[in-house]
Amino acid sequence: MAPLDTIAFVLGALTAGGGITGYVRTGSVPSVAAGVTVGTLYTLGALRIRNNTPYGVEFALLASIVLAGSSIPRAIRSGKPLPIGLSLLATYGLWAFGTAWSRGRVN
Repeated sequence: MAPLDTIAFVLGALTAGGGITGYVRTGSVPSVAAGVTVGTLYTLGALRIRNNTPYGVEFALLASIVLAGSSIPRAIRSGKPLPIGLSLLATYGLWAFGTAWSRGRVN
């Protein structure tokens, strides 16, 4: 498995980039707000993990929880590729950061 900070950086870039792309393509303000917010949480977690400061894993786990909470219900309702993709990203984040958190790797 990749290092936790790398996972968080990649998920942060994908979610922020996706939110910005959604805004550019459709003018959706909720897309850019949600994408950049979740991406910021992932990036903050990645920086804290990399610098061995407290709450890095927790920030990244929080980002995954927020992303899962918003994307999984939409994926189930719509069956569209974008929410399904976001749900897969969220699920991977929940697994990676949830496992680290449960094992006590919390910095």
